[in-house]
Amino acid sequence: MADQQQDPVFQIQRVYLKECSLEQPNSPAILLEQEAPAVDIQLGVEALQAADGIYEVCVTATVTTKVKDKTVFLVEAKQAGIFEIRNLPPEQMNPIMGIACPQIVYPYLRGNVADLITRAGFPPVHLSEINFQSMYEQQQAELQAATPSPIITTA
Repeated sequence: MADQQQDPVFQIQRVYLKECSLEQPNSPAILLEQEAPAVDIQLGVEALQAADGIYEVCVTATVTTKVKDKTVFLVEAKQAGIFEIRNLPPEQMNPIMGIACPQIVYPYLRGNVADLITRAGFPPVHLSEINFQSMYEQQQAELQAATPSPIITTA
């Protein structure tokens, strides 16, 4: 009896806001400043296996705005997605979780961050579109550069 090839499965089970915080440590005095704040945005992606064939992929954003050396506000948000991924070749798993899944989750993160900042009384900060393929390829290149090549010696 021949082995039956099972079809690949890629399904979104759920997208949800996993964590979110907003701090205004220098309010109300900082709100009286006339100078435009500097905005710093940091993004990250992480993935873990939650069960057999079920994976959680999170995209995290940290938005810090400062006037001079004082923080106006700090937002940290983690948007997550649960994905069913089965019957894919092992070499496709990392690109799926590092590119495809974050592309699905990220628009929700963008909306939640802009909404939270607006509700806090500030003009919205819109996170830029991200090319997750380029980001993934850059991370892979950095990993390869950091891993020393094996030294081959002959006797």
